[in-house]
Amino acid sequence: MKLQTVVITEAKLSPGRQWLSEVSAVVLQQALRDVERAYTNFFSSLKGARQGARVGAPRFRSKRDARQAIRFAANARWKITEAGRLLLPKIGEVRVRWSRSLPSLPSSVTVIRDAAGRFFASFVVESDPDADLARMPEADSLPSVGIDLGLTHFAVLSDGRVIDSPRFLRRAEKKLKKAQRELSRKQKRSKNREKARLKVARAHAQVADARREFHHQLSTRLIRESQAVAVEDLAVKALARTRLGTSVHDAGWAQFLAMLEYKAGRYGRVFVKVGRFEPTSQVCSVCGVKDGPKPLHVRTWTCTHCGTVHDRDHNAAKNVRQAAGLAVTACRAQVRPELVPAPREEAGSHGIHTGVRAAQRHSTR
Repeated sequence: MKLQTVVITEAKLSPGRQWLSEVSAVVLQQALRDVERAYTNFFSSLKGARQGARVGAPRFRSKRDARQAIRFAANARWKITEAGRLLLPKIGEVRVRWSRSLPSLPSSVTVIRDAAGRFFASFVVESDPDADLARMPEADSLPSVGIDLGLTHFAVLSDGRVIDSPRFLRRAEKKLKKAQRELSRKQKRSKNREKARLKVARAHAQVADARREFHHQLSTRLIRESQAVAVEDLAVKALARTRLGTSVHDAGWAQFLAMLEYKAGRYGRVFVKVGRFEPTSQVCSVCGVKDGPKPLHVRTWTCTHCGTVHDRDHNAAKNVRQAAGLAVTACRAQVRPELVPAPREEAGSHGIHTGVRAAQRHSTR
């Protein structure tokens, strides 16, 4: 802390950096701490002392990244006034549109300015995990569900429910193209170009906000109504590089799965990811016979062994649920398709991941 204070003081006294005195010293200290943490993680990663993915060297923020953020710690003398405004040092009182009441006294606040020119205040507070669990029904009385994600429908559940895809980006394409054309005609580094850039950024922000709200509502509803959720581990990055890339990005599967995972952990639910190489679209969910791969335009098919007519997505959702070990009867016993003799060309054994076994044991308790 003393070294950081010396560096900041010397920078303020230099002729070229006197503008640093216009902001709170705590903000500058937090920026230095972030840089120090970044270098510490980088050198620890080089030595192999840091677990997880390897961390690259710190780099300057891209000039194309219009997002900005400052963090005020507890010693910055910021506070929330009785009128509900945010008092920030060397800035003054700022009107706030509160999205919710704070559950406890905040320890720090981060003020964020996004690419669309909007300001957000993010508070660090302590929450009671028991209070979060109390808002959800008991998990023992709830069913388990398998989810098959797609583009025609956003999700098809193993109980037959179909969630239509909102396609926020597709619906806003005409507006986005018009705004982008107007931006391309403006002279660079002009005020009119900055206005046009903000217009494009706000249009994209509206799409992203609507998609995020849809994911939050759907993930919360699924976690509330289910004791366990099984999904397929999709290769989103690989799919985004295909001709369906725009639709894949529009669906936002990765963001939705991340919400499901952290909400399941918060509210005491089971979340299982089934391997992406599991043949969920090839296996009959009734008799368990593998009927071979099918092109994407085949939406319904008939099992050659038992004659059951399957909807492709609904059958895949059932298989995802069964592959995760979440199919149970009323007496809580595991349910598997009846064993049938496999053809010679399909005979063999398939391994079960340890993580799936652990999920099975957890789900039967």
